Amino acid sequence: MRQALLNQYADELYRSLADRRPIAPLTERDPDLSLEEAYQIQMRVLARRLDADGEKVIGKKIGVTSRVVMDLLKVDQPDFGHLTSGMLREDGAAIEAASLIAPKAEGEIAFVLKHELAGPGVTVADVLRATEFVVPCFEIVDSRIADWKIRIQDTVADNASSALFVLGDAAVDPRRLDLGVVGMTLEVNGEIAATGAGAAALGHPANAVAWLANTLGRLEMPLKAGEVILSGSLSTMLPVKAGDNLRIGIGGIGSAGVRFV
Repeated sequence: MRQALLNQYADELYRSLADRRPIAPLTERDPDLSLEEAYQIQMRVLARRLDADGEKVIGKKIGVTSRVVMDLLKVDQPDFGHLTSGMLREDGAAIEAASLIAPKAEGEIAFVLKHELAGPGVTVADVLRATEFVVPCFEIVDSRIADWKIRIQDTVADNASSALFVLGDAAVDPRRLDLGVVGMTLEVNGEIAATGAGAAALGHPANAVAWLANTLGRLEMPLKAGEVILSGSLSTMLPVKAGDNLRIGIGGIGSAGVRFV
C-alpha cells in the first residue's frame, strides 16, 4: 500500500514535468514522508524519463549547500539530483520561460570528471585529481511543487528542484586555482544582481563533490568518468522571466550566459 502511494507521487511529478502544472506539496499531504522515500520517488521519476523519453544520465547536481538554505529546510546536509541529456543547454542558449513553471537561476561551478569517484573515503584531493576541468555554469531550477512550498522531502522527490543547466565555454584545471576563494558575479540584463564566492558551496566546491561521492558510495553508486557534477549555488536563487538576459563570471575560470524568451 505504501509503495503504491510513493509511485502515485512519482507519477504526479512526472506528469508535471510535461504539462507544467504544479502539484500540491507532498509533505502537506503526507507529513510522515521520509527522506529515503523521497529519494525512491526521485528514482522512479528518473526511470520514467530514461525509459519513456529516451534521456540518459550525464551527471548529478548537489543542492542545499549553504547554511542559509539548510536552516530554511531544517536539515544539516545537502541533497542531490540527477542531470539528464534532456536538461543540458549550450552557452548563450535561449530558453522558453513558458516551458517551465516558476524558474530561478543559480550560478555554480561544474566539475567534469576524467576518473571515477567511489566513496566512502573520498577527499577534496581525490576530487581534484579525478576532475578533468571545471567550468562556470547556470543551473535553472524549477519546482513542480506549487509555489515553491517545499520541505527537504519535497525538493528531493522533485529531483532536487532541478530543471536545466547551461555550461560555459571555458574549461580550467581546478588545481591551478583555489576554488574556495574565487568570486562570482551574476548579471541580469546588464546589472549585477548577485555576487558570491566558491566558499558558499560547503566551504569549497570540491567539498560538495566529495560529500556526494561519499553519500553515493554508501549506496554503491560511483560518480563516473565523464559525468558533470554541479557543486552548488554560489549565491541566492534569482527568479527569471521572459526577456531576461543573464551572465555569470567566475574569477579565474570564465563566464556563461543564458537568456529567456
